[in-house]
Parts: sequence; structure tokens; C-alpha cells
Amino acid sequence: MSSTEGLGTQFDLYLPATREETDKKSKQVVLEDYLGNEKILVVDDVQEQREIAVRMLRKLGYRAESVPSGEAAIEFLKAQPADLIILDMVMHPGIDGLETYRRIISHHPEQKAIIASGYSESERVKALQKMGGGGYVRKPFTMEQIGCAVRRELDRKKLTHQNSSGIQHLSKVTNSLS
Repeated sequence: MSSTEGLGTQFDLYLPATREETDKKSKQVVLEDYLGNEKILVVDDVQEQREIAVRMLRKLGYRAESVPSGEAAIEFLKAQPADLIILDMVMHPGIDGLETYRRIISHHPEQKAIIASGYSESERVKALQKMGGGGYVRKPFTMEQIGCAVRRELDRKKLTHQNSSGIQHLSKVTNSLS
């Protein structure tokens, strides 16, 4: 940096050089890539966060509902299914996202979820993911971030189901040949 009175200030920036070529074929994410019509349950103790998430998801075509606590999520899912839940990790008062998911999968073992939190990824987030929870999205998120995370998890669910159906079919065919 150099500065001369009457002339102004000059900043010289030196950036590292690279010989790597840019990926000219990188896929541009477009809105259509993360549209859907599945039922999504947003679980967050902060009303404004729930409202924002539900609005974003509805703009993307999803049928979004919300509840203010883990306990309310458990009750909601007893009455009606959801294709995916978006779980806040830290909720007060009441149980957190990890305990909520633990209780939900005891009744709905195939329930898919993604984690949305304003805190950094923690051991509790990793524990939830080991139990079957999907991706982690840091709040505040954009429509693209939440849309991509939702679509990725829903598609993962479909692929897992398709793979297990294919394995079951292959097993039946193999058994009939025996």
C-alpha cells in the first residue's frame, strides 16, 4: 500500500498463481434441479426461522409444514407422514434435534432428515448423521442451499429404495433359478 497526499492511495494485491485449468464444464445449478412436491416438516424453535424455511420450500413447490419443537414433531409424525424433516439441532425448551430424530426413527426407521443449524457441525450432528440423517445446512441458508440439500436427500432416499428393490428382485430371480 502506498499513499500520496492529493493523489490517493494505491493497494497492490498479490494472488497466488496456479497452473490448474478452470473447470469449464462445471454444472450450473438451476432452479429446476431442486424443485419438488414432497411433504417436508420443518422443526425449529424460532418462529421466524420456521416461517422463512416454509416460505422458501413452498416457492420450490414442496408441501411444507412446521412445528416448534422436537416433541411436536414426534406427535405430528404419529398422525401423518412426511417425506423429509428439516431439524434444528438446538431447541429450547425441550429435546434437541438428535434426541428428536432418535425418537422418530424408533417409530419410523426409514424417516429421512437434514440438519439445519446456526451452530457449527458438532459431534451431535455427526451422531445424527450416523443414525441415518442426511446433510447439514448452516443457517441462515439461501433458497438454493436448502433446495439443493432437500432435493439431494430426497433423491438419496429414492436411490436407496430403488437399489434395495433391485436387490430383492435379483434375489428372487436367483432363488427361482436354484
